[in-house]
Amino acid sequence: MTRGAGRANRVGAFGSVDKLATGYRARYFGPDGRRYKAPTLFRTKQDARAWLSLRHAEIVRKAWEPPEATSAPAPKLTFKTYSDTWLPARKVKGRPLKDRTAEHYRYLLDEHILPGLGTLPIGSITRDDVNNWYDKLSADTPTARAHSYGLLKTIMGSAVADGKAPFNPCVLKGAGSAKRAHKVKPATLPELEVLTATLPERFRLMALLGAWCAMRYGELTELRRCDVDVSDRTIRIRRGVVRTRKGFNSDGGPKSDAGIRDVAVPPHLMTAIEQHLAKHVGPQPDALLFPAASGGHLASAAFYRHYYKARDLAGRPDLRFHDLRHTGAVLAAQKGATLAELMARLGHSTPAAAMRYQHAAAGRDRQIAELLSTLVKPVGAPTE
Repeated sequence: MTRGAGRANRVGAFGSVDKLATGYRARYFGPDGRRYKAPTLFRTKQDARAWLSLRHAEIVRKAWEPPEATSAPAPKLTFKTYSDTWLPARKVKGRPLKDRTAEHYRYLLDEHILPGLGTLPIGSITRDDVNNWYDKLSADTPTARAHSYGLLKTIMGSAVADGKAPFNPCVLKGAGSAKRAHKVKPATLPELEVLTATLPERFRLMALLGAWCAMRYGELTELRRCDVDVSDRTIRIRRGVVRTRKGFNSDGGPKSDAGIRDVAVPPHLMTAIEQHLAKHVGPQPDALLFPAASGGHLASAAFYRHYYKARDLAGRPDLRFHDLRHTGAVLAAQKGATLAELMARLGHSTPAAAMRYQHAAAGRDRQIAELLSTLVKPVGAPTE
């Protein structure tokens, strides 16, 4: 065969076919960048091309195995198989996932990740696969989209660490974060006063603590009589309740380690706390501060049907209960609380989380400007 004839055979086709003295040789480059050849020579060029077509088809459908593998290779480890074993074994700081987090991950996998990537071998998922999958996710749900991408990146990172994937294909910058869909406007003190006054009496303290002590709904509904130290004006937060498909669960503690904290209560709330303890809380140390009417933990639906009416009467139909934490953060910041102090009060483990609760209160900029002027002596004032 003349020199260059083999290269001619490669033009416009997968692999190459070379004519040798005893038959035709078929060779190709695999997905791993290495060159492979057929184990035998072929009688005709068409037979060699047919063999190459089979190898090309295997690569396209991501079922290709290196020729060095056994003649009966084990089934490919798909992303679904790996993620199904990864989720129950996942640990954060040495501890299993909280029930609510595990449920959220399961939902993201079933609804957003597995339909597009579940059947692919985890070791063959490429950047193009991830990019194409991400582009098909609905842009109308940016939070779910970002959470799904973040979860995929975490799972692929574990697969790399376990030796199941050669690299992490999740390299889209910013894909794991989303802009806040709900723009929070903290409640003003007059709005908070109207909202609290229009709630049923047994729920008023919930709104007050949610705002002035920046407590989460799950923390409030798990508070018990023994958690309130009236003499020290302190509330000890050690647990947080969440509702999963298995029911209420308060065994997992607050949202994070930073959520375990003591919150100092503003003195003006102490009368409301003492009255609430006397009228609406059982005498037992473990009696819930805000129990359901039938006993047990308070379901969010039972509370929100009253809360929604109260916020409408306050002229704030946009105010979620969680937004009251923003009110508490603004009030504390206005009184000089540092970022570290806000992190401790709100139960945040990172400055970035605490910064999400910072807002410019209406009219505050003018007050700051006036305070700045007090640092400068009036023009013409006598000097010492």
